[in-house]
Amino acid sequence: MSSKQVPTFAELLDSAHRSAVHLEMRDAYGVASEAEAFARWQATGEHDTDPASPYWAPWVGLIRRTTARGIAVRRARIVSEPVSDYIRYEHAGTVVNLAAGEDVRWLPRRRASDIALPGNDFWLIDGHTVRWNHFTGAGESGGGEISTDPATAKLCADAFEAVWSRATPHDLYKL
Repeated sequence: MSSKQVPTFAELLDSAHRSAVHLEMRDAYGVASEAEAFARWQATGEHDTDPASPYWAPWVGLIRRTTARGIAVRRARIVSEPVSDYIRYEHAGTVVNLAAGEDVRWLPRRRASDIALPGNDFWLIDGHTVRWNHFTGAGESGGGEISTDPATAKLCADAFEAVWSRATPHDLYKL
């Protein structure tokens, strides 16, 4: 691992020349910035899916800016089935990721058993810069970490492509 300064997501995606891939492997996240929206969805079933809303606009703008430069942005999610409430919530909001320009796929965890996976969620930029996303046991953000170690980047690239090749496109994945 590297002790390099962790860039913001805007800096990270702005540094991409070809690709930005993101692998998510948790069944629940407890990130403070979405706690209120998740609680509202649990209580009412309502989910903010307006790309221009104050909640989504910064991310949508960043992804649109990134894809407008010709950068492929792909996100794969490994999920346990039956899925958790959090994954149902995430699935309902994925229409915004798609509208922003991300390509998103879902892989049932049972179909990932023979894939060598890193221990943490990550972003991989251009196949060589890894941004680890660390989380606490409760799913809260535990901070990020950057690695440019070639073996680490290869592990992440191989894992992502193996997941991607088996995963189901969002529009076809049924909960």
